[in-house]
Amino acid sequence: MKVVIVGAGIGGLTTALRLHHAGIECVVHEQSERIAELGVGINALPHAVKELAAIGLLDSLDEIGIRTRELFYTHRLGQVILRKPCGVDAGFTLPQFCLHRGRLQGLLLRAVRERLGPGAVRTGHRLTGFDQDASGVRAQFADRRGGTEVTVHGDVLVAADGIHSTVRSRLFPAEGPPRWNGVLMWRGATDWPEFGGGRSMIVAGGTAAKLVIYPIAQGRRADTRLTNWAICIQTGQPGAAPPERQDWAKPGDRAELARHVGRFSSAVVDHAGLVEATEEIFEFPMCDRDPLPAWSHGRVTLLGDAAHPMYPMGSNGAGQAILDATSLAGHLARHADPAGALRAYEDDRLAATSEVVLRNRRGGPENVIDEVERRAPDGFSRLEDVIDAAALEAIVTGYAQVTGASQQQVNAPGR
Repeated sequence: MKVVIVGAGIGGLTTALRLHHAGIECVVHEQSERIAELGVGINALPHAVKELAAIGLLDSLDEIGIRTRELFYTHRLGQVILRKPCGVDAGFTLPQFCLHRGRLQGLLLRAVRERLGPGAVRTGHRLTGFDQDASGVRAQFADRRGGTEVTVHGDVLVAADGIHSTVRSRLFPAEGPPRWNGVLMWRGATDWPEFGGGRSMIVAGGTAAKLVIYPIAQGRRADTRLTNWAICIQTGQPGAAPPERQDWAKPGDRAELARHVGRFSSAVVDHAGLVEATEEIFEFPMCDRDPLPAWSHGRVTLLGDAAHPMYPMGSNGAGQAILDATSLAGHLARHADPAGALRAYEDDRLAATSEVVLRNRRGGPENVIDEVERRAPDGFSRLEDVIDAAALEAIVTGYAQVTGASQQQVNAPGR
């Protein structure tokens, strides 16, 4: 069997590694001529780390990322709502990692080339079309270097080409653009003095105004970390047309961002100084797409953001793509019929990820903040006067069960 993968992001590269691990031949085609280590912070929860550890990448993750010890959900004005231990500190058998997205992609890319060979990732190949019959799939690519059309044959075509997936647009031509929830995000990362012992994550504020801060790598000095931050502000109406194309190439408007920094308070980290010290700031509308009725069409299927782009709530975007890759490779290894394998993969993953997409639209686990701020918009002195602790815990635990993040937790400590 031979699999053609479109897209060399985290989902596509993990799929290549999982297929190789299962003894299945594959080649990744990426439209960019050069795969640069771009982006800012992402999180990998233990259930996703488990799948990367299974293919021998745990030590490499330790080299590039930070093992997250605890997550603080706080009011916009700084009062702690919920402290949640993470990874091994929460009783999981594997850690949670905060990572630089580009460095994770670079790690996966190097692993693919080392294990599958230097020709396993073909850059400068933009998908222009595909067709299939009982004998296989033919994918056409424009070769940007040679200026020619290249036809590639395979048994299966996997589209891991992101929220603007070419394959998805061919399968569902009437779908239209991504759906914007009215939230504009500004993001960046810079070297900064460590806080909370250097392994803590802060999520402050709800849907209308949110601040997220966490370290993603060792800093230039022993007492600093490469620190990721995001400020998310409701600037438009849900369902309105997004203001720009949904990619991370657009520099952020510092003047517009400056209007919102003062909406937050923190006794733990100087968030205003962190933002001011960041050289490159990016701006992005928070978008997703409605869940699809199907991903697999014969020998063609979708994976990762091409299948289920979701709002960045609960640290699940990259993780769900990694789980997709494991599921897909497993079904292809077990089924003699490629189309049957893709149907089994879809049965395994479509409903689960659709539920995550919809829960993220409602705020995901960060609903704990929304609910407290609804009841106490100006902050509080005693949380128990605002809401019962068990109600907060139920929100977070329920979300973890839906996403699969509660798996592998063996010795959960008291909170």
